[in-house]
Amino acid sequence: MNLPVIALGFTPLVDAAPVIVAREMGFARAEGIDIALHRAPSWSASRDMLAFGAVDAAHMLSAVPVATALGLGGAGAPIHALSVLSLNGNVIGVSRDLAARMRARGHGFGFDDAGTAVLALRDAAGAGLRIGVPFPFSMHAELIRHWLATAAPGAEVQIRSVPPPLMAEAIGAGEIDAFCVGEPWGSIAVETGTGELLLPGAAIWDAAPEKVLAVRAGEAGDPGFEPLLRAVWRAGRWLAQPGSRTAAAELLARPEYLDMPAELVDRALSGRLTVSSRGEVRRVDRLVSFDPTEAGYPWGAQAAWIGRRLAARAGRDPEAAARSVTAVFRGDLYRRALAATGAALPPGDSDPQAPGLRPERFFDGRIFDSSPVR
Repeated sequence: MNLPVIALGFTPLVDAAPVIVAREMGFARAEGIDIALHRAPSWSASRDMLAFGAVDAAHMLSAVPVATALGLGGAGAPIHALSVLSLNGNVIGVSRDLAARMRARGHGFGFDDAGTAVLALRDAAGAGLRIGVPFPFSMHAELIRHWLATAAPGAEVQIRSVPPPLMAEAIGAGEIDAFCVGEPWGSIAVETGTGELLLPGAAIWDAAPEKVLAVRAGEAGDPGFEPLLRAVWRAGRWLAQPGSRTAAAELLARPEYLDMPAELVDRALSGRLTVSSRGEVRRVDRLVSFDPTEAGYPWGAQAAWIGRRLAARAGRDPEAAARSVTAVFRGDLYRRALAATGAALPPGDSDPQAPGLRPERFFDGRIFDSSPVR
């Protein structure tokens, strides 16, 4: 039987797991569709593949649909987010030399105190810190900016774009001093001896919407995407089961996906990270979450938070931007697709007690503002 095929782009990261699992574990076929996965070498390539029609949907940075709605970055066709595929999943690492200076000044790389870590980084790095992130419009960039602003407001920091698979190489070559990147590429820097891990992204914001399932805005309401949403939702439930971890790591490690040892993939899925070449291990709860009771629903407030920050840097009115971008996270379409599944769904963005919208904290004590944008 020939099933309808949805061409779906992904970037080789652990948080591509929901789209890979949806295909490999048969969730897509159970929904009456097939998924043809297309690997992209960078986020700019992934964005362009989607915007210009090379794929129908994509595993995408959460900030990209917001940036396109604001006309930033020359993104081509506008993009909407049908679901949040994952929360968190990033790590912050530093070069071997910078790590040595931090240790010499007494930092213990405890991996759980973002406030202490940023002060230690500031003191050891001095002026001109260069930090690599995968894309200018990304949760990586927003986490880094929020984190640094608490300890070094106005400091001279360069944020440079480096594709995830090249991050370890860039820090080894001295092109950057530190990075924020999705796993397993931080662990690759540890394995190659070019860097050490300082902090998980989850220590900065405990529920950052990291990747979304994105489609072109003009096609977002196509009922043909509803089976894909359900397949990805089922994949997220499967990934949230502890007994699925080994099988998931083996799937993701295949040559056509991440192309690396399954043990490296398992570190992110288990939250048990090796943080230095000396073999030091740190355990992180919820390093990455695919559970659709936590991720899943694309909240308008998430888009608004990103929109305010992007607008402020572009010299625009943050509140006007927040109002204009809220609708690019399509909770209405998510609810429509999952209505018959038994999923716990909010009636809309205006319900602060709905499943999946819990108090979310930043490391500096701030609480994520989940109130609807008016």
